Amino acid sequence: MPSRKASKEKVMRAAIDLFNVQGYSGTSVRDIAAKADANVALISYYYGSKQGLLEHLMTDFLEGYVGAIERHVNEMGHTGAGAALLNAIWDALAYQQRRHHLARFVHREITLDTTLVRELMTTYLTKEKSLYKNIVRTGFEKGEFRHPPNDYWILQLRGMLILPFLHPQYIREVYHLMPHETHFLTKYYEELTGWLSQLFNGQIPKELLRH
Repeated sequence: MPSRKASKEKVMRAAIDLFNVQGYSGTSVRDIAAKADANVALISYYYGSKQGLLEHLMTDFLEGYVGAIERHVNEMGHTGAGAALLNAIWDALAYQQRRHHLARFVHREITLDTTLVRELMTTYLTKEKSLYKNIVRTGFEKGEFRHPPNDYWILQLRGMLILPFLHPQYIREVYHLMPHETHFLTKYYEELTGWLSQLFNGQIPKELLRH
């Protein structure tokens, strides 16, 4: 008999696959149970309902996503703002790539106006914005950045960070690239650092760049 953890992970993977293909509304608990080879009662035991499963998936993803950024903000006193920004961006990309199926679903679901989404916006995405503002404000005050970017800059940054995982089909069909592959992440990060160089005093210091 599979362990409780293994069964729970199978349910989560089944739900993510079905939600991406059929949508949340078009997927039933029975569909998830059948794909996960699990009992419907087991899903109710773990999550209470399909809505509970949705909330768990979205909260778990966003907790990890924002945590990947926050970790580097907390270390900024030792690393400096420039390193914190570049490392936070790399980890945010890498985190999404590791969980790219869930990333696609969550980013798509966030575009809907629901009570859950409004709560998640307040809890996680407002915090994400605040973390980036903290980094760039500190970098400007310490002389690492040449000017403090406004909120639109942070909006642009977020757009670039999530687009490959929100629209993987677009990336595959139009650019013939695979966002889930390692070399895509490396190249995309290089392009992002080129855009980020506008913040620094002419050029990003070589020691801050990944090799």
